[in-house]
Amino acid sequence: MRRVVFNQKGGVGKSSIAVNLAAIEASRGKRTLVIDLDPQCNSTHYLLGDEANTPESDAYGFFEQALSFQLKPHPPAAFVHETVFDNLSILPSHPDLGDLQSKLESKHKIYKLRDAVLELGEAFDAIYIDTPPAFNFFTLSALVAAERCLIPFDCDEFARQALYSLLNNVGETREDHNSELEIEGIVVNQYQPRASLPQKIVAGLEAENLPVLATRLPVSVKMKESHNEARPLIHMAPQHKLTQAFVALYEELSGKG
Repeated sequence: MRRVVFNQKGGVGKSSIAVNLAAIEASRGKRTLVIDLDPQCNSTHYLLGDEANTPESDAYGFFEQALSFQLKPHPPAAFVHETVFDNLSILPSHPDLGDLQSKLESKHKIYKLRDAVLELGEAFDAIYIDTPPAFNFFTLSALVAAERCLIPFDCDEFARQALYSLLNNVGETREDHNSELEIEGIVVNQYQPRASLPQKIVAGLEAENLPVLATRLPVSVKMKESHNEARPLIHMAPQHKLTQAFVALYEELSGKG
């Protein structure tokens, strides 16, 4: 299973959703990999903590290697690091990853990640790809490599307007590069059930027959605490309401699969 978590808008919880779903998957005995393609390195810091600044190999090294022919290139597994959590590994990002974008585009390396992910699929049961908040080379690479696309959505009007452009970009990628790609669903994040605006916006999306998932992820300070401790919620606070919402989301997605 290859899933990309994508939204062109920042601050919608891509990294939080990718890491926490991956952690739940791993906690159930599945060999799980997170690939961080965002130069902000949020997923990398979330899973590696203080060690996030010292990996010997990362996404920068993987893509830099692709820029020139090498007789014996490092295999994709050489860029993967184990975390302290059972069954959970990460291919970390790097703050300078964006510096490679124009070179990778000019050399048409859009399928390199897909090839690597297919190879890594022999060692992992599930792969989650975290993306930058933009439709760029790295996001397109992730969409080309994935089978499923999960779209985080926070309940405001700007996010709703951006959603249509996002859906068009995913549709074009499916048509031009990856016929296997499916929009798995829209995840309503930071949901406040007692506020009228979020209810109105979500109801509007559902009225348009957009694939809004039933599970809502509530607002909670527990998420920031989880980030600060570099411990996914399933390990830090398994009984918390936000953790249980993530478990419900995982089970909803498993049922769809």
